[in-house]
Amino acid sequence: MISHRLKGLYSLFITSQVIMSQALFWAHFLFMSSTYSEVPRVSSYFIYSILAGVGLVVEALGRADVGVDWRAKSVVEKHHVALRQTLYASGAIVFFLAATKDQVISRVFLFSYLLMLYALLLVTARNLPKWVTDYVFARSRRARTLLVGAMARADALNEWIASKPLLGFEVVGAVSDETVAPGLQTPMLGGMKEFEGIVVRNQINQAILLEPCDDAAVTKIVSACERLGVRFLVVSDLHQRFHGKVIFSELDGFEFIAVRQEPLENPVNRAAKRVLDIVIATPMVLLALPIATAVVWIVQRLQSPGPLLYAQNRAGMQQKPFRIYKFRTMHPASGDAARQATRGDSRIFPAGRWLRKFSIDELPQFWNVLQGEMSVVGPRPHLAEHNEWFARVMHNYHVRALVKPGITGLAQVRGFRGEAKDEAMLRKRIESDIYYIENWSFGVDIIIIFRTFWHMIRPPKTAY
Repeated sequence: MISHRLKGLYSLFITSQVIMSQALFWAHFLFMSSTYSEVPRVSSYFIYSILAGVGLVVEALGRADVGVDWRAKSVVEKHHVALRQTLYASGAIVFFLAATKDQVISRVFLFSYLLMLYALLLVTARNLPKWVTDYVFARSRRARTLLVGAMARADALNEWIASKPLLGFEVVGAVSDETVAPGLQTPMLGGMKEFEGIVVRNQINQAILLEPCDDAAVTKIVSACERLGVRFLVVSDLHQRFHGKVIFSELDGFEFIAVRQEPLENPVNRAAKRVLDIVIATPMVLLALPIATAVVWIVQRLQSPGPLLYAQNRAGMQQKPFRIYKFRTMHPASGDAARQATRGDSRIFPAGRWLRKFSIDELPQFWNVLQGEMSVVGPRPHLAEHNEWFARVMHNYHVRALVKPGITGLAQVRGFRGEAKDEAMLRKRIESDIYYIENWSFGVDIIIIFRTFWHMIRPPKTAY
């Protein structure tokens, strides 16, 4: 019920933003056209208004957690969301503009519109969620909610209660056998034995059990809710027991619980990702790799004669070993292969530093992609020795092996690449990889690929 309500409100919020963006576009068009000596044709501008709306919709569909972004509280969070939305809208417009070489549309108009669009999105992120909720859930349609059970986490409850009006919940009070709940900022209406009378007197239409209690008490509460037509919800503690969020599913009458979402278990998603891999890897292998091979071979002959490629066994999907290929950037006799490269590493020949900094040494891995051993985007594969060490730092490290390793990944575009200097950086890298696995989408892969190209042009400080 909560997820359906949340998704519905989110859809209305985004729809409202798209409508407002269109209204802003044409209001700005009318204002700007009044300053021109010749009124521009509406048809010339129509496609750009549509593209702005499409950009906003695509950005909304690509969000990992709709429950967080659209109800974000801090100004910084709102700024990040509004900026991302504006970038998507401007990206759609600029792509079409470059593809068609349109000379009719005013660049001043587009630039000024995008600035105003950012301002509109920032303002609506602040006020629109409440307006949408107030409109959809008028006073008579608000869920008058009763909290039931142990009040041990009063401080957390207060924060939860304060955020629920945006979902149309009105927390009326609490029912518990605990006579005192220090810090709880909602009235205590009575004990568990009085539950049914409290529900009737206060016109409650939703009850939330905060913590599991004995079967007899639960049966009594559920029976009363069913009899009175009151919606009954239970706050699950399974995420605490399994040390993470849980996913419920049903198959042939049996219910299952998983400890994470895995979008790439969907065969359609896997097929889409594989198509993207082939579309990108094929021209890289046929066009870019031969040129890079010739250049690297010449550089190696001049500075460090030896094998062109460096091959190494790495752990792939489900920890199955495979042979990964890179352009050699170290001298042939470089010592311990398991030792991580460091800044100023004497094993790397001068041009090899340049190859590593701009990730040119990774180009042969597109052959691994075509072979199906790797993906363009995914967690970076490591040596078995490194896997053993990393697994001691984070117990869920090997979750990364649920998907194919990648040439680039979310951790890399976030700057967590190269040498793992300390456990804090390693944890951030692993957390990024696991977040990617749990929140994969086709759009996320596209964004990571574009950010990777940008990092090749302007490498981060960790690239060496």
